[in-house]
Amino acid sequence: MASVGSMEEAARKRKEKLRAMRTKQNQSGENAMETDEKEALPKPVFRSYKPQDESLKEQAIPVAKPADVTEKIKSQLEASTTKEVVEEVDIMNLAPRKPDWDLKRDVAKKLEKLEKRTQRAIAELIRERLKSSGEDLATMVNAAMTQNVQDDD
Repeated sequence: MASVGSMEEAARKRKEKLRAMRTKQNQSGENAMETDEKEALPKPVFRSYKPQDESLKEQAIPVAKPADVTEKIKSQLEASTTKEVVEEVDIMNLAPRKPDWDLKRDVAKKLEKLEKRTQRAIAELIRERLKSSGEDLATMVNAAMTQNVQDDD
């Protein structure tokens, strides 16, 4: 039975500690709220509103004056009045493009890759034929050259 008494005593001590912590927290929370309210209240900034109250007029932002743009306008007008004489007309720029020009442009990179693969495949096929026939490359080239010369004559 001694263990039951010690358990009740421990529970009572925990409850007292919790009460003390709650009261301490509530007191510090109230003090913190009072100081936060005094410090954390935002000050209004009046951009497009003109306050009527004298105390609020101090916080109004002064009206901005527009910048002088006459110099910029003058320089643009002077630049537009200069006459540019076109001496040479490029016909390619005037002629309309074919309807599929953009497709050809987009496909060009892919065609380059395919061309390289095709050349490799052709070279590989030639090597296989030479291996299967058992003849040397030099003799095959010489034979083709002599046949071309005979065809030309």
